[in-house]
Amino acid sequence: MADEVEKLLVRRVSGERKDEIEDIVAKEFPLTIILNDQELVTLFCSPMNLKSLAVGFLFSEGLIGSKDEIREIMLEEQKGIVRVETKEEKDLAPKSLFKRFIASGGGKGTYLYSAADTQATMKVRSEIKISSQEIFALVKEFQQRSQVYKATGGTHSAALADKNHLLIFAEDIGRHNAIDKVFGEGLLRDISTDNRLVITSGRISSEILLKVAKRNIPIIISKSAPTNLGVRLAKELNITLIGFVRGRRMNIYSEGWRVES
Repeated sequence: MADEVEKLLVRRVSGERKDEIEDIVAKEFPLTIILNDQELVTLFCSPMNLKSLAVGFLFSEGLIGSKDEIREIMLEEQKGIVRVETKEEKDLAPKSLFKRFIASGGGKGTYLYSAADTQATMKVRSEIKISSQEIFALVKEFQQRSQVYKATGGTHSAALADKNHLLIFAEDIGRHNAIDKVFGEGLLRDISTDNRLVITSGRISSEILLKVAKRNIPIIISKSAPTNLGVRLAKELNITLIGFVRGRRMNIYSEGWRVES
């Protein structure tokens, strides 16, 4: 965890008392993704799993569809650059690439979704069911894995899971980045997303929901809240959306038939 955090001297005020103490904060790292010699975007992220983040971002944005399309991934960590080369050229014409919505995460996060994404995304077809007890157990394991968050309070977490175990786990200062790291690692390790679950610590907005829908994932679980558009899309795309999982409580916002008592 040493590469992911930094120790700082801060002044803590508690009532009338003031103390100089050492605090731990999460590191923020600018990562530029270059696809076939064309600079796409600079993401502000946590400085770990950078190849997975780059691949997951390209995967989520529809710029690559499988690991077989990738010829080489080169990380220049000192420069903050990941270069991805594909076996075939990609159409990166500005008119098609940069029709985007500003992400609701705030700041300068870049997400390339357009209104057509919603129409093009197919409904998720899955008969998977999960019990309440399995959900609570997965979220408990998820929270125990969030070591950088426990140390700093400054990161989001995401995981891909089956009904019994976390298969891939990632942390990042950005909730989108954390999910892209999970998808990128899954792509590189050939781990299928069919009939899997995504667990996230962050808000489930429309962008997050679309990321999950494009991977044909039937269930998304969060410790936090969804937005109204996130819920609407979940209903349209046949995804079970579960929020506010705290202890032994949760809210089921859509497709509740997949959750057994």
